[in-house]
Amino acid sequence: MVERIFTVKGRLGLHARAAAKLVRVASRFECKLQLERLDDSASADAKSILSVLMLAASSGTDLRAVAEGTDEKEAMSALDNLFCDSFGEESRDRTNNGGNSGDSLEGTWGL
Repeated sequence: MVERIFTVKGRLGLHARAAAKLVRVASRFECKLQLERLDDSASADAKSILSVLMLAASSGTDLRAVAEGTDEKEAMSALDNLFCDSFGEESRDRTNNGGNSGDSLEGTWGL
């Protein structure tokens, strides 16, 4: 069994896109992967999108990840990479100017 504490760093928390990425990565491994909020309010199967979303992990939430099985070390390393990279969201924000493409609808409707 391998255990690690992660802090959700992305400004949007563990939202749908990040949760989907986590589930996709977790599903590549045979081991059992669990996520638990450190405040003991919820736990999740890391291979289930609904379960992960039910964690309601906003930015700053501490999660305990537990991997148990033959490829547990590899799985935890993959989760570590995701959390350290903020699920790729921070670089995405920089590329897209924080989600604002610079296009404006103002004027489109004669406003």
